[in-house]
Amino acid sequence: MNIKTTAERIAEALLAVKAVKLQPNTPFTWASGWKSPIYCDNRVTLSSPRVRTLIKEELADVVRNSFGDAEVIAGVATGAIAQGALVADLLDLPFVYVRPQAKDHGMGNQIEGELPQGSKVLVIEDLISTGGSSLKAVEALRQAGSSVLGMVAVYTHGFPQAVEAFEQAAVPLITLSNYDTVITEALATGYISQEDESLLKEWRKSPAAWTGKP
Repeated sequence: MNIKTTAERIAEALLAVKAVKLQPNTPFTWASGWKSPIYCDNRVTLSSPRVRTLIKEELADVVRNSFGDAEVIAGVATGAIAQGALVADLLDLPFVYVRPQAKDHGMGNQIEGELPQGSKVLVIEDLISTGGSSLKAVEALRQAGSSVLGMVAVYTHGFPQAVEAFEQAAVPLITLSNYDTVITEALATGYISQEDESLLKEWRKSPAAWTGKP
């Protein structure tokens, strides 16, 4: 009996609810301007009780096993607010979320919620791309006087620059699934062809320069 790994089960679930979409022949355009054969929107998982619960429980398991001394769970706005709150609820821990920047009205908060000085914080993220926005949240938490234990994310594209950025920021990162596993699962289920697989692997080598099928 073939028992799937966590990465495989999460990849299968993301593909099943179309949180991850693969279109090698008709690429997406990201906000950065990059052409991409893949688009990931993990907010879609919130609409599926089964997948939502699977992700919540797997994230919570990682926190228990690898960051057991966490005192506060922080979600990165906006994509990880819901999953972060679900994980905090399951672990019976306080929850805050971090905006990309401070509000320009009201209290002017960047971090929403009660965050005592010196708190040991575990950050929940939905997607790791280049890592820039995720690490801005870490910096905001550190500036607020917190100790960031690490980050747990649902999925990563696995870009080398993201790996390097997290290492330089001294932020341990654990992800439930990743690009390579998603591609393998997509090929196994017939979602993509072997030709598509080659194209998807080419994109990952140099995503900023990739323009699509020759």
